[in-house]
Amino acid sequence: MKAVLMKGFGGPEVLYIGEAPDPVPGEGELLVRVHATALNRADLLQRRGQYPPPPGASEVLGLEMAGEVVRVGPGCEGWQPGDKVFALLPGGGYAQYAVVPQGMAMRIPEGFSYEQAAAIPEVFLTAYLNLFWLGGLREGQTVLVHAGASGVGTAAIQLIREAGATSIVTAGSSEKIQRCLELGAKAGWNYHDGSFLPFVREQTGGEGVHIILDFVGAPYFDDNIRALRRDGRLIVIGTMGGTDVQHFNLGYLLANRLQVIGTALRSRSVADKIGLTCDFWAFAEGRFADGRMKPVIDTVFDWEDVVEAHRYMEANRNVGKIVLRVTHD
Repeated sequence: MKAVLMKGFGGPEVLYIGEAPDPVPGEGELLVRVHATALNRADLLQRRGQYPPPPGASEVLGLEMAGEVVRVGPGCEGWQPGDKVFALLPGGGYAQYAVVPQGMAMRIPEGFSYEQAAAIPEVFLTAYLNLFWLGGLREGQTVLVHAGASGVGTAAIQLIREAGATSIVTAGSSEKIQRCLELGAKAGWNYHDGSFLPFVREQTGGEGVHIILDFVGAPYFDDNIRALRRDGRLIVIGTMGGTDVQHFNLGYLLANRLQVIGTALRSRSVADKIGLTCDFWAFAEGRFADGRMKPVIDTVFDWEDVVEAHRYMEANRNVGKIVLRVTHD
């Protein structure tokens, strides 16, 4: 099969389409002919040599895909060739074929394109994991979502809205904030205008938020802690701004009973991912089917333009997902 490969680690220019071994489905796995995949920040890190795949996972980039089942492995039930599916992957999405445990496969909703389906798994499952499993999100709570216009951000806004809770966001432009408001966010703050802390206090009547989803890391840590209400939870999804926090007073953490939670979806066990997929799909399937929730796609690139797609993501220009259309010529 063809796949996006790398000539060593480095910038987008190391990516090229070459030949790779065909994957073989094992016990309880489906072999899927991939028609679309999508970019994630983890792909950029792996390309630079900073985020190796988990043991046993494909070395090929790509954490999600959508396509059609072409072979059903031993022990699979309820699936047959021709079924249209999409799924989270530990790697291997930038390829013409991929294997996935049957419990992680979701059926593509009626009327969805492969490109739309490929824009769902990683960001919505990440958002669901952190909001519900780790954050304990409940109706009536308020969540601060940093990078609100990102793939995970746009997914989180919709999940928060559907849970009967409220989201406020940060983003890097008025245009991105407007898109977040259209998805259901209550208010947004342009991080180029300075600290978000006064904005959070204004929006919450000085009480702070129940949950924060943060992708930035160290530069936001102090303001994040002070933006939480008592018993609040800071969930650190990424560290794009840095990892080293200096001179923080742990007494404030104790006095306000705050929790700081580190999270990573890719390294979780297959059993965890199957459980998460089942929980998420029970919540989301009907909402995607009737249009209450939707994947947010910024741009669809042909996978032959994968170098350009990576440069586009690195420029932080996207609102929502960047999708790759995989061809089989």
